[in-house]
Amino acid sequence: MAAEEETQETDEHTEAPNFMGKVIGAAAQGATAAIVAAILSAVTEPLVNRLLVKRMTFGQAWQEVTLSLVANFFLTTFPTNMLKFPVFEVINIVLSFTSLAGSIRGIVNGWLFCTIMLPVTNYRFRKSMGWEIKANLLYQAYIPTVARDIVYGWARAVVGVKVVAAISATTVLGKAVQFGVVIWAACIISSPCNEWRGYTLQPPDRKLPFSVYFKPINYMRSTGIGSTIMGIALMAGMLVNPYAEEFFGYLKGHPAMAAVTLVLVLCFVGFLNKKK
Repeated sequence: MAAEEETQETDEHTEAPNFMGKVIGAAAQGATAAIVAAILSAVTEPLVNRLLVKRMTFGQAWQEVTLSLVANFFLTTFPTNMLKFPVFEVINIVLSFTSLAGSIRGIVNGWLFCTIMLPVTNYRFRKSMGWEIKANLLYQAYIPTVARDIVYGWARAVVGVKVVAAISATTVLGKAVQFGVVIWAACIISSPCNEWRGYTLQPPDRKLPFSVYFKPINYMRSTGIGSTIMGIALMAGMLVNPYAEEFFGYLKGHPAMAAVTLVLVLCFVGFLNKKK
């Protein structure tokens, strides 16, 4: 009896550090992915948001997105990603310790993440569009956004199982393609809620009528191009992430090189701002 109690106590003590270790590890992994994604998002988000809200063609959006805008927006995507990605990974790993089914975990994850991070999401959205930041608008479009994130989280969990079963992948590239297909499909499935969010976020003085905003051609262009961009960007991020982890690990062990890298990045951003 005493031996059983001792074993149980030991198991509890082992489980606690294991849980905390996984949470801390997930946060660290999320931080590395955040840096990679910040670079990709600085290019893709201004394009996708213009397709979604302004209903531009891809050519029009591409012309409006300049190198200086991308460099400036990176100064937004980097710190906001350092909040968003670790939070997402920590929520994900905490839910993995529950008995919830994968699809239900996706729904809970989407709801929690949106509720916690919507002010950051909306701040970033307005920066990508070059709009004024107003505190009272940081929780704008909560209902369509939380609906989108819940559907997206559920779709990623459900589609992920289907894609893994349908596409056999043993290489890093194959797994990245799997991941890209899952992201693309999840974006398509959650797109009605994303379109609802885009319609809600329009400025009142430039708001398109419902009949114009939701024209089939506008929906197909915004969803098709936007989903493809997100799928390719996150697939590329998955491919680059191991090398980024190795690089940041090197910088961690060489503080002088890390300082030089930071100075070079800041000088490059400053140079682009002067050219603006």
